[in-house]
Amino acid sequence: MPNEVYKILHLAGLAAMFAAMGAAALAPTVRAKLVAATHGTALLVVLVSGFGMHAKLGIPGFPTWLVGKLVLWAAFGGLLAVARRVPNAAMALWVAIPVLTAIAAWLAVAKPG
Repeated sequence: MPNEVYKILHLAGLAAMFAAMGAAALAPTVRAKLVAATHGTALLVVLVSGFGMHAKLGIPGFPTWLVGKLVLWAAFGGLLAVARRVPNAAMALWVAIPVLTAIAAWLAVAKPG
């Protein structure tokens, strides 16, 4: 598959993940199973498409920036649990999600280390 397809899938997965986390943060009791399923599926799409891009770009091994992205991926996975179990965390999540996203984007673009 062309690298552009992986990028599109990656961004679509991110959009679905953010929608699920926003729904969980703002209305934690509304359709919890649907939100969790969307979040999990989105995380899977992001992971698979990210590794697809990694392979297409021919980057050897796991550079530091990629490890950082995997750590952020795990953090995004855990944020759904925070949103569901700590209803008062909505404002903190409202700030944390864009900040973590900006860090992930910087890692992807700058590829430090």
